[in-house]
Amino acid sequence: MRVPAFTGPVNHLLRANSWALERLAPHAGRVACFDNGPISVMMMVAANGEVTDAAQDAVPDVTIRMTPGIMLRILARDAMAWGEVKVEGDAEFVVAIHHVVSNIRWDFEEDLSRVVGDIAAHRMVTTGRKLDQWGRQSADNLARSFSEYWTEEQPLIASKHEVEAFVRDVDVLRDDVARLEKRVEGLEGR
Repeated sequence: MRVPAFTGPVNHLLRANSWALERLAPHAGRVACFDNGPISVMMMVAANGEVTDAAQDAVPDVTIRMTPGIMLRILARDAMAWGEVKVEGDAEFVVAIHHVVSNIRWDFEEDLSRVVGDIAAHRMVTTGRKLDQWGRQSADNLARSFSEYWTEEQPLIASKHEVEAFVRDVDVLRDDVARLEKRVEGLEGR
């Protein structure tokens, strides 16, 4: 199902990052189709680098296919997610789109300041960043605690030392079996 492009929010981000407009402007008139399983969005680059909703019968110069999960990973800045995206079409246009999507930043403090004022927006953003940092640190600490518990207290997971010892023992056993096979072959030959 084709849905209308979200040109307003996309152009807002592009205008806030003028380098992105400059990067897309040489591709004026080209159409990109973002196919996300059941939903696809087609956008055309305007002469100034902004995007518009492509005509219903437009033929895309680039088709970018991804699952909703990959799209969320890309939005979360997971660089590895781009490797799972299927792309067809104009290589230069794809490179420009990838560069813009990978490097564009939303200055939400600036947008928030228009609603609540500069000081309140700054405090809200600072608090949000601190909460995000606290959440990440807490999740990391929890993961480390579970890992230590499961390797030391209730061994559900083998420790690195135990795995290395197991691998060494397997190597020794393999070598012993190989020597035994040679001996058996030697005895059978007599």
